[in-house]
Amino acid sequence: MSIDAPSSQTVHAGRLVARRLKASGIDTVFTLSGGHLFSIYDGCRDEGIRLIDTRHEQTATFAAEGWSKVTRVPGVAALTAGPGVTNGMSAMAAAQQNQSPLVVLGGRAPAQRWGMGSLQEIDHVPFVAPLARFAATAQSAADAGRLVDDALRAAVGAPSGVGFVDFPMDHVFSMSDDGPRPGRLSTCRRDPHPMTGR
Repeated sequence: MSIDAPSSQTVHAGRLVARRLKASGIDTVFTLSGGHLFSIYDGCRDEGIRLIDTRHEQTATFAAEGWSKVTRVPGVAALTAGPGVTNGMSAMAAAQQNQSPLVVLGGRAPAQRWGMGSLQEIDHVPFVAPLARFAATAQSAADAGRLVDDALRAAVGAPSGVGFVDFPMDHVFSMSDDGPRPGRLSTCRRDPHPMTGR
């Protein structure tokens, strides 16, 4: 089922990310504040999504996995580029092994400066992919919403697990047409746990 917005509007890609999370029932994101993600933080604030800042990216990712187990809604962690993503990898591996629905949003060095030694420049997808059901890099600001949807679908698919998307800094801070906004992904809320009923 889709719900079209009355009119499209131009917003930064971080807002597109937050709108897709909110439309899918996500109300909380765990993170350790990092500059590569500031537009996603701004988007979350604008969309009413709570940001919980931790002291380490591994903590943020484990907290997101725990959140998914308690709420039966995919947990979301936002990790800054390079060491932020690598610090979250143990928690990603655990979530994948535990079949916990987890979406990890990664920062990434700017695409236009790729290969020039930008701050925390590293290609995350090759080493995250073995730990995830879905791993991709946004190639433009317009990709942001679609890739978040893909990561959410992967996280709640059978078996549930990890969906990962990283966003080059120049793309996630760029403007894009919001276009028609689809409604909530129908598969995001998992069935109640057989023992707890939650």
